[in-house]
Amino acid sequence: MRNIKKTIAITAASALVIAGICVFTLAWTFSSNVMHPSYTCSEEHFIYCGDPSQIDLTFEDTSFQSDDGNVLSAWYIPTENSNKAIIFVHGHGADRHEGMRWFKAMHQAGFNLLALDLRNSGQNVRSFSSMGYFEQNDVTAAVDYLQQQKKIKSIGVFGTSMGAATSIMAMEKDSRIGAGVFEAGWSNLRDLYAEIIEQYIGLPSFPLLTVTTWLLEIRTGINMERLNPEDIIGNIAPRPVFIIHCSEDELIDLSHGKRNYALAIEPKLFWQSPCQTHARAWQSDPSYIEKRVANYYLEYL
Repeated sequence: MRNIKKTIAITAASALVIAGICVFTLAWTFSSNVMHPSYTCSEEHFIYCGDPSQIDLTFEDTSFQSDDGNVLSAWYIPTENSNKAIIFVHGHGADRHEGMRWFKAMHQAGFNLLALDLRNSGQNVRSFSSMGYFEQNDVTAAVDYLQQQKKIKSIGVFGTSMGAATSIMAMEKDSRIGAGVFEAGWSNLRDLYAEIIEQYIGLPSFPLLTVTTWLLEIRTGINMERLNPEDIIGNIAPRPVFIIHCSEDELIDLSHGKRNYALAIEPKLFWQSPCQTHARAWQSDPSYIEKRVANYYLEYL
């Protein structure tokens, strides 16, 4: 009997060790995918994968430096007789091409455009992505560039997915950003990761989420509790925010957009786009949403 109990105890302990190793391995893989996303430009999503000359826009291939030393590649697209500009901020695993579908309409509305590659993206030196924690400094560097190098007086921001969260964080800190459009952003990153673990990996969020969060913070130096736009979006007022979200977004649920909108303070706008694929509001009705976004910036910048 004693031997049976001992065998059961050893078996149980072994099972716990194996389970722990599996959880750690999954968490390491998850955190690695966050830090080092793969990317291929897809015309189905981005529409354009060339440079702005593909849509007959004259541009400068430029770069500037963030305050922590990262050199950031960018396109600057000037327009005549305008001291207003929009910064396009791409999502996780994307690059400056993500904003190109919006360029033509915003340029025709009279805005200079700046589309940057965030750190660890596009043509920049590879390091790691931090889900906006450090990337918000890249947006601040873009504002500095526009003011100091291009003498721009009025600046808006357009962020998509991670770029939306990044831009909300940057705008909350930097009063020089006068208006923001935020497409397909999350409200709470921990909640988003719990949803991904449960829906796509098919596991309960605990303990995988806890271990993944710990690994991300250890490996990158981020603080997950400071990556929740819903906690800070109300501080942006009285500057305006415009939140756009696909009604059937399969990656970042519509509820995230609604939470951000509910916690924003007037002036605020919300468009629930009739689309199913993440961050494809433009594709659902280009002429409508281009006009609405352009008019928003014209009113508030």
